[in-house]
Amino acid sequence: MRKLPCFLAVACCVCAFAGDEVPPAAESEPASAPTQAAQPEARKAADLRESPFDLRNKRLTGDWWGARPWLEERGVEFNLGLTSIFQQNARGGLRTRNAHRVSGSHDAELTLDLGAMDLVKGGRLYALAEGSWDYGVSRYVGDLFGVNTDAAGPQEVQLTELWYEQSFFDDRLRIRFGKLDLTIDFDTNAYANDETVQFLNGGLVNTANIPFPDPGHGLQLVATPCDWFYFAAGVADAEADVRETGFRTAYHGANNVFSIYEFGLTPTFESPWGRLPGNYRFGLWYDPQPKPVFFNDLGGPRRTVPLRRDDTGFYASFDQAIFRENPSIEGDEQGLGMFFRYGYAHADVNAIANFWSLGAQYRGLIPTRDDDVLAFGVAQGILSEQMRRTGADPHRETALELYYSLQLFPWLWISPDFQWILRPGGENGRDAFVAGLRLQMAF
Repeated sequence: MRKLPCFLAVACCVCAFAGDEVPPAAESEPASAPTQAAQPEARKAADLRESPFDLRNKRLTGDWWGARPWLEERGVEFNLGLTSIFQQNARGGLRTRNAHRVSGSHDAELTLDLGAMDLVKGGRLYALAEGSWDYGVSRYVGDLFGVNTDAAGPQEVQLTELWYEQSFFDDRLRIRFGKLDLTIDFDTNAYANDETVQFLNGGLVNTANIPFPDPGHGLQLVATPCDWFYFAAGVADAEADVRETGFRTAYHGANNVFSIYEFGLTPTFESPWGRLPGNYRFGLWYDPQPKPVFFNDLGGPRRTVPLRRDDTGFYASFDQAIFRENPSIEGDEQGLGMFFRYGYAHADVNAIANFWSLGAQYRGLIPTRDDDVLAFGVAQGILSEQMRRTGADPHRETALELYYSLQLFPWLWISPDFQWILRPGGENGRDAFVAGLRLQMAF
């Protein structure tokens, strides 16, 4: 899972610069022409600056008295965000009494564009630090997917990602290595991939039966030989623990390496409803770790648990814009888009053998609310029949989620969220209804 952090810029506006006019010089003075021509540009530049804590800012603290754009022009970008989520298990599940929690996360990211810094053309260094609090209400629901993917439990600030990326051939080839989160470039989706601004349920963030490791040491490449096709491959420490640097798990013990391979078609269709971009991704994954096989121990405990190595699976992830409200306006994303996912994993060692999800998003449904988003999605995990050997009664878990993302200010979003979990846990759990509210802030 990849967070899409809300961005910070620290800020203030230089009002005096915009307000002082330079008196016009006599026509006989040629030197006055550049000064007069520069006045409107100076006013325009000053008007674009954001005063600190002005509610109209894109980021609450503005642009650092112009320091942020100055830094970005020179290759330094710093972002900070905060997400806070209230949820209540209102019906069913394991428990409803006092089954409410407030969880959240904060993150800071730093990007150094080494090309803009005149150091290394095509080079980029990235660091992401995150912290969070509380585990959310899944403990009261008993579901498989998790009703709040952002709820990572109480943890202090940790370095989640730290990597270097080098691009070649006008960004046609990108190679990245360091502490990686593979979900940034694999199994992505335009409408269902970010729990901080899109769906909260884990089944609508990623394909639920891909055993992505924690962010850890890894290497990946993404090749885009033409505008409508790409190929990506990644390897990473299969036993990574995001709370550690990765040196212990990656270079000691069994040294298991998880790998994933993906190719995609990215066409843009011309239609009466405008240019409609789409993404059609297909992937394979390989996990060499030994995993316990489902077996019948009803006659008594076995001395050894049977294990199987070299687990594999495949997945597909599609998203397609259906129509645009304003096809003549370049970059206007108001309109309807849809998505679909499917994943397969071997039934002898994976609880979820088959997984699928689908849904739709509409941006700008209400007039004058052009940036608001209404979305609905369904995800289902079909449990392995071989789990019956353990005495379980496997069926399927189905999650339905509806949210409306409302932009109160450019720096503040609020999203009412409602989820229906049918058969939580995939066996005979009571259907649950979870109501929630998410705040997303950019400082």
